[in-house]
Parts: sequence; C-alpha cells; structure tokens
Amino acid sequence: MTAIEIANRLVALCREGKNAEAKALYADDAVSVEAGAPPGMSAEVRGLAAIRAKGEWWSANHEVHSAVVAGPWPHGDRFIVGFKFDVTMKPSGHPMTMEEMGLYTVAGGKIVREEYFYTVGV
Repeated sequence: MTAIEIANRLVALCREGKNAEAKALYADDAVSVEAGAPPGMSAEVRGLAAIRAKGEWWSANHEVHSAVVAGPWPHGDRFIVGFKFDVTMKPSGHPMTMEEMGLYTVAGGKIVREEYFYTVGV
C-alpha cells in the first residue's frame, strides 16, 4: 500500500472506532512517540506489541464519549491525522477534551513511526 492508501485506511478505521484493527497497518518494529510519557511508561515505545499494550492501557483508563478524526493530510511518505476525544479518566472520574495530531511515517507499505503532538500538563 502507498502512504496515502494507508492514511485513508487508518482514518477510516479510527472513524469506525476500530483502532485495534488499525494496528494491522503497522510494521512489527514500528516506533510510537508520545509528547509526554503516560504514567509508569516511556514516551517512546518500540515494536507492535508495545504499541498495542500502550493502546490497551489508554482504553482501560479512559471512557470515550465521542471522537472526531480529521484528515489525513499527506506529505510524501508521511501524513498527519487530527484527533479530538471527549473522555472521562476512569481512575479519577475527571472529564476532559483531548486534542492531538498524529504524524505517521510509512516505509515498505507499513507505518513505521507514529508521533503524537498535544499540550502536556495543562
């Protein structure tokens, strides 16, 4: 698949709430980088298993009330996707709106790197 085909597929799956299925678009050795490290984790994880575990942690700790997925915005072998989530943090019961941008890099027909940009600590 080309970068734009992967981008369109990723956006379609995320809009359908099938984020776990979207991991089929990733290389086994993909890298994921957060703007800030989740509690007890590193900001950067390597490998599809670690990326899946991070997603499972997020799902276990956030109740999603609504999600908006925007894009993709392609640029060669990279693309950006915008996300906006209304969530409640399960441990605290604190509701919040989260907005972030994901920058994805494609090589060999798979996503090899994702980087998330958002405001940390506000």
